Amino acid sequence: MEYNNQNNYNTTPSYNYDTDTNTQQQQGLKAILCEEVVLKSFLFMVGALLITACAALTISPYAALRLLSGGSFYVIVAAELGIVIASNFALRKNNAILAGILFTAYSYLTGVTLSIIFMVYTTASIVTIFLTTAAIFAIMAVYGLVTKTDLSRVGNILLMALIGIIIISFVNIFLLHSSMLDTAISAIGVLIFVGLTAYDTQKIKRMVAVSNSQNVNSLALFGAFELYLDFINLFLKLLSLLGKRK
Repeated sequence: MEYNNQNNYNTTPSYNYDTDTNTQQQQGLKAILCEEVVLKSFLFMVGALLITACAALTISPYAALRLLSGGSFYVIVAAELGIVIASNFALRKNNAILAGILFTAYSYLTGVTLSIIFMVYTTASIVTIFLTTAAIFAIMAVYGLVTKTDLSRVGNILLMALIGIIIISFVNIFLLHSSMLDTAISAIGVLIFVGLTAYDTQKIKRMVAVSNSQNVNSLALFGAFELYLDFINLFLKLLSLLGKRK
């Protein structure tokens, strides 16, 4: 009696190796793009901070004070707001060159306005607070990169809280003139921007979902702008809260 050694039933699982390979390649590419977007975001942010620092250190605080007096103040505020709007438009159009130029201009204008802090606070205090800000920022940025917790809900709460303290700040500046309320706003602001640093860092890492080789620089500039604003605002809130006045 003979038996046919050829199996009538294929018991070996069937795999689509091409699909698996493509998936692995896509995941590897996304990982590379993620690293590139994150790295460039921090590099662009550091570059913007250097521009701001150079502007603040090279422009006379008294000249900046005269520039910020009267109608010129509103012109600068309008210019900064216009730059933010134009920058967002450029990034949506994936025009990284224009967005980079606008980011540079914004960083310079911020440095001009920040130069007046040398009239109010001691240089040693400014340096100490800056280094403290850098340390806190670095810790929260690392946390945002490594945490597995979804910070989206926390971020939305922090953004609403930020809108609230902005409104309260304007009310205090123009109506209440309360130093105690100003201190409370600074303290709450520190907590908000500490949290936003982690949230925005995680958001940059997640932007890899819409990234490709053509829009890496645009995404990185968008992330850098948000991180830059987090750093500057955290620095100002800490300076207002802990800075030693002249």
